[in-house]
Amino acid sequence: MHNYIKIILINFLFFILTPSVFSKIDIDARTVILQDYLSGEILYEKEPDLRIYPASMTKIMTTLVAFDMLKKGETTLDEEIIISEKAWRMSQSGYSSMFIMLNDKVTVEELLKGIIIVSGNDACVALAEGLAGSEESFAILMNEKAAEIGMTDSNFSNSSGINDPDNYSTVKDIAIMSKYLIKNYPEYYEWFKETTFTWEKTGGNPITQGNRNPLLYKNLGVDGIKTGYLAVEQYSLASSLIKKERRLIAVGSGFKSKNKRSSESAKILTWGLSNFDTIRIAKKDENFSTIDVWLGKKEKLNVKINQDAYITIPKRKKSLVKAVIEYDGPIKAPILKDTKVGKLNIYYRGNLKNSLDIYASEDIKLVNFIYRFIKSINYLIWGDV
Repeated sequence: MHNYIKIILINFLFFILTPSVFSKIDIDARTVILQDYLSGEILYEKEPDLRIYPASMTKIMTTLVAFDMLKKGETTLDEEIIISEKAWRMSQSGYSSMFIMLNDKVTVEELLKGIIIVSGNDACVALAEGLAGSEESFAILMNEKAAEIGMTDSNFSNSSGINDPDNYSTVKDIAIMSKYLIKNYPEYYEWFKETTFTWEKTGGNPITQGNRNPLLYKNLGVDGIKTGYLAVEQYSLASSLIKKERRLIAVGSGFKSKNKRSSESAKILTWGLSNFDTIRIAKKDENFSTIDVWLGKKEKLNVKINQDAYITIPKRKKSLVKAVIEYDGPIKAPILKDTKVGKLNIYYRGNLKNSLDIYASEDIKLVNFIYRFIKSINYLIWGDV
C-alpha cells in the first residue's frame, strides 16, 4: 500500500485570466454583513460583531420558534389564540400593529402573517402568550433556539424587539438566523415576500397593510426578510435575494434613513451578484468520482459527500478552482457503504478553502482466495499492477 493522491480537474469553462479583482465597495451603515447562502462565504463585512438592538428583526426568531412548534405538532396553523389586554394595548400604543381586538380569537396562521408581513407587535405578544403562556416564557424559547443554531452574541428579552437594553444581537448572528429560516422552513418563508396582508378586523372594516420591506417592491429578486427601526439604533434590514440558483443574505443596521436603508441594501446585494460566482463542486449523496480498490470485486469505488459543496469566488476566476481527493489507498476490500474513505479538499489560488469527508457510495466485496493469491504474487513480483 502507498499514499495516493488523485487530482480532479473540475469541468468549468476556463476564462482568460485578468489582473482585475472584484470592485471595492463601502456601505453607509454602522454594521453590515453579506453572505452567500449556498457556500456560506462572507463576501463583505463591516463591524459584523458590533452589538446592536435588532428591533423588529427580532421577529425572525419569534417566527422560528413558532415554526418549530408547528413542526413538532405542539400547535397548528388553525389553533385559535384569545387576545389578552397586553397584546391588544400594543396596537393602541403607536407601534406597528395588526390591530387585533381584545378577547378576539385569532389563528396562529393569521398572527404569523401579521408578524411577518406587517410587523405587528400586538401579534407578537399574542402569539408568544398563546404558545408559551407568557411573553417571558416565550423569550426563554427564543434564547434556547439562538444557542442551538450558533448565535453566540444574542439575547432576546421579548418577542417584538421593542425598546429593551437586554434585547440585543449582531448582524452576524442575524445572518445565521436568516439562513436557518430559509433552509429549514422554505414553505413558511414564502410568506416573507408577500407585499400585503388584510386583517378582517372584528367589529370594524378590514384593514389592509403593506409589507415594510422596501426591496420587495424593486425588481431585484428580493424575497425577504425583515426591517427594523429604533431611535437609538436607527434603521436596519435583513434581506435576501435569489437569482437563478444563487442566493445572498445581507444584514445591515445603523442606516441613517429609510432611503439609505433601501438604497444601501440594494447596493450590497447587487454588488455581490455582479462581482462573485458560486460554483457547485459536488452534490450531497451523488457519486462525483471514483477511487481505486485493492482486492475487491470492483477495481473502482464510487464516492460521495454527505453535504452539498460550493465555493464562491470573484468572477472570471473559475479556472483557479481545484478539487482534490486525498486518500490512503488503494482502499482494501471489503468496503461497506457509507464508510469514510478520504477527504475532498477544495482549493482556490492554491489555498485550501474547504475540506470535506468523502464516503463509499456502495458495498464492495472481497474477491475469492485464489484471485487474492494471484494478485498478491503479482504485486510482490511486479509492484502495483
